Amino acid sequence: QVQLVESGGGLVQPGGSLRLSCAASRSIFSFYSMAWYRQAPGKQRELVAAISSAGSTNYADSVKGRFTISRDNAKNTVYLQMNSLKPEDTAVYYCNKLYPVASLWGQGTQVTVSS
Repeated sequence: QVQLVESGGGLVQPGGSLRLSCAASRSIFSFYSMAWYRQAPGKQRELVAAISSAGSTNYADSVKGRFTISRDNAKNTVYLQMNSLKPEDTAVYYCNKLYPVASLWGQGTQVTVSS
Protein backbone atom coordinates (compact mmCIF):
# COMPACT_ATOMS: atom_id res chain seq x y z
CA GLN A 1 0.00 0.00 0.00
CA VAL A 2 1.52 3.28 -1.12
CA GLN A 3 1.39 6.16 1.31
CA LEU A 4 2.11 9.84 0.78
CA VAL A 5 3.47 11.92 3.65
CA GLU A 6 3.48 15.70 3.45
CA SER A 7 5.80 17.86 5.54
CA GLY A 8 7.34 21.32 5.70
CA GLY A 9 4.37 23.44 6.70
CA GLY A 10 4.35 26.00 9.46
CA LEU A 11 3.63 29.56 10.46
CA VAL A 12 5.19 32.24 8.29
CA GLN A 13 4.77 35.98 7.91
CA PRO A 14 3.33 37.49 4.73
CA GLY A 15 6.05 37.67 2.11
CA GLY A 16 7.87 34.68 3.57
CA SER A 17 8.73 31.31 2.05
CA LEU A 18 8.21 27.65 2.79
CA ARG A 19 9.22 24.44 1.04
CA LEU A 20 6.82 21.53 1.25
CA SER A 21 7.83 17.92 0.65
CA CYS A 22 5.72 14.91 -0.27
CA ALA A 23 7.41 11.56 0.18
CA ALA A 24 6.04 8.27 -1.11
CA SER A 25 6.54 4.98 0.63
CA ARG A 26 7.64 3.44 -2.64
CA SER A 27 8.32 4.55 -6.13
CA ILE A 28 5.22 5.66 -8.00
CA PHE A 29 6.28 9.06 -9.20
CA SER A 30 8.14 7.97 -12.29
CA PHE A 31 4.97 7.01 -14.10
CA TYR A 32 2.45 9.54 -12.89
CA SER A 33 1.73 13.21 -12.95
CA MET A 34 1.67 14.46 -9.38
CA ALA A 35 0.03 17.49 -7.85
CA TRP A 36 -0.28 19.65 -4.78
CA TYR A 37 -3.72 20.58 -3.51
CA ARG A 38 -4.87 22.78 -0.66
CA GLN A 39 -7.99 23.19 1.43
CA ALA A 40 -8.71 26.34 3.38
CA PRO A 41 -11.26 26.38 6.22
CA GLY A 42 -14.79 26.34 4.86
CA LYS A 43 -13.64 25.90 1.26
CA GLN A 44 -13.33 23.01 -1.16
CA ARG A 45 -10.01 21.40 -1.88
CA GLU A 46 -8.36 23.02 -4.89
CA LEU A 47 -5.54 22.13 -7.25
CA VAL A 48 -2.48 24.33 -6.70
CA ALA A 49 0.23 22.91 -8.96
CA ALA A 50 0.93 19.84 -11.05
CA ILE A 51 3.97 18.22 -12.60
CA SER A 52 4.04 15.57 -15.30
CA SER A 53 6.31 12.55 -15.36
CA ALA A 54 8.43 14.47 -17.90
CA GLY A 55 8.64 17.56 -15.68
CA SER A 56 6.10 19.85 -17.32
CA THR A 57 4.37 22.06 -14.80
CA ASN A 58 1.07 23.89 -14.43
CA TYR A 59 -0.14 26.25 -11.74
CA ALA A 60 -3.35 27.76 -10.48
CA ASP A 61 -3.58 31.43 -11.44
CA SER A 62 -3.54 32.39 -7.78
CA VAL A 63 -0.03 31.01 -7.23
CA LYS A 64 1.56 31.47 -10.65
CA GLY A 65 4.91 33.20 -10.36
CA ARG A 66 5.15 32.53 -6.61
CA PHE A 67 5.08 28.74 -6.27
CA THR A 68 7.30 26.16 -7.95
CA ILE A 69 6.59 22.43 -8.09
CA SER A 70 9.41 19.98 -8.66
CA ARG A 71 10.08 16.28 -8.33
CA ASP A 72 12.96 13.96 -7.53
CA ASN A 73 12.04 10.51 -8.76
CA ALA A 74 15.15 8.96 -7.24
CA LYS A 75 13.95 10.11 -3.82
CA ASN A 76 10.25 9.41 -4.48
CA THR A 77 9.57 12.99 -3.48
CA VAL A 78 7.63 15.96 -4.84
CA TYR A 79 8.32 19.47 -3.61
CA LEU A 80 6.44 22.75 -3.54
CA GLN A 81 8.53 25.88 -3.10
CA MET A 82 6.27 28.71 -1.96
CA ASN A 83 7.55 32.28 -2.07
CA SER A 84 5.89 35.64 -1.45
CA LEU A 85 3.28 33.95 0.69
CA LYS A 86 -0.02 35.72 1.32
CA PRO A 87 -2.61 35.25 4.08
CA GLU A 88 -4.94 33.74 1.50
CA ASP A 89 -2.42 30.90 1.02
CA THR A 90 -3.33 29.67 4.51
CA ALA A 91 -4.61 26.10 4.14
CA VAL A 92 -3.80 22.46 4.65
CA TYR A 93 -1.67 21.32 1.74
CA TYR A 94 -1.87 17.80 0.32
CA CYS A 95 -0.18 15.91 -2.47
CA ASN A 96 -1.72 13.23 -4.66
CA LYS A 97 -1.74 12.10 -8.25
CA LEU A 98 -3.00 14.71 -10.69
CA TYR A 99 -6.12 12.59 -11.02
CA PRO A 100 -6.34 12.00 -7.27
CA VAL A 101 -6.79 8.61 -5.72
CA ALA A 102 -8.91 8.60 -2.58
CA SER A 103 -6.68 6.11 -0.77
CA LEU A 104 -3.63 8.35 -1.27
CA TRP A 105 -4.89 11.38 0.64
CA GLY A 106 -2.63 11.86 3.64
CA GLN A 107 -2.87 14.10 6.68
CA GLY A 108 -1.54 17.09 4.81
CA THR A 109 0.65 19.82 6.21
CA GLN A 110 -0.72 23.06 7.65
CA VAL A 111 0.51 26.34 6.19
CA THR A 112 -0.46 29.49 8.07
CA VAL A 113 0.47 32.91 6.73
CA SER A 114 -0.04 35.57 9.34
CA SER A 115 1.70 38.50 10.93
